[in-house]
Amino acid sequence: MSHAIRTAVPADLERILPHMREFWRFEQLPFDEHQPRRALTELLARAELGRVLLLEEATGGEFLGYLVLTFGFSLEHGGRDGLIDELYLGGALRGQGLGTLLIEAALHTCRELGIARVHLEVDHSNPRAHSLYARLGFAGKQRALLTRKLG
Repeated sequence: MSHAIRTAVPADLERILPHMREFWRFEQLPFDEHQPRRALTELLARAELGRVLLLEEATGGEFLGYLVLTFGFSLEHGGRDGLIDELYLGGALRGQGLGTLLIEAALHTCRELGIARVHLEVDHSNPRAHSLYARLGFAGKQRALLTRKLG
């Protein structure tokens, strides 16, 4: 089976949401569709915020997975930086190198945009993901990401 990766467009919203719901369930995140729908709609409409990369079967266009890449700015990291916010593959597709394809596509996108640093977040209880990210050159820092909800 050959694969294709493309940048999602606003018309892909309804195609992505069910997989996003499954990803959030896997990550044990509460999924109230209104908030992720609003955020994904905005991301798909505004390229300056980031990209959603879709992995599809090359011939039939069957949905296989997605990666969400968002853009930020960091003085420590020399300017614009990228964040791999979500990486989803259906359970039967894991371990076949498809996550690597999506991450490499995200890194390529960042290089094309002059972004020199890419971050990601990974749960401590996910050793497969840790192994994948380490193989691809991601390294941790002895820091914690702290979050506060506003409003």
